Amino acid sequence: MADVNRGNRPLSPFMIGPYYRPQMTSVSSIMVRITGIASLGSVFLVICWFLAAATSESAFNCFNDLYGSWIGNIVMLAAAWAIWYHMLGRVRHVIWDFGYCLDVETSEKMGWGMFIGATVLTVLTALVFLIF
Repeated sequence: MADVNRGNRPLSPFMIGPYYRPQMTSVSSIMVRITGIASLGSVFLVICWFLAAATSESAFNCFNDLYGSWIGNIVMLAAAWAIWYHMLGRVRHVIWDFGYCLDVETSEKMGWGMFIGATVLTVLTALVFLIF
């Protein structure tokens, strides 16, 4: 048997610090999971808004004022970014399922493309809402 020298190697890749440097592919994969959960939270907020509209005019006005405030706009802008990012992550996985772009260099470029693409699409979404 070969001498493996187990004493100088990290035990697990989750050990952040001098042992493990997160790659773009792992960060983008974790962000897809986080944005999926965040999207679920934003759907909950929209359902609360619909329920308030169905309940009474005063409840609707309360939620509408909250969502129309600066903090509501920031939350909805972050929700839009999360939805766009999660959608681009799903597209990336479909591309991988077909067997394309599986090398590390291309996968890292796709990860950066997801961050940049989600940001550009969010800005375009905000501009459309401002115009109309």
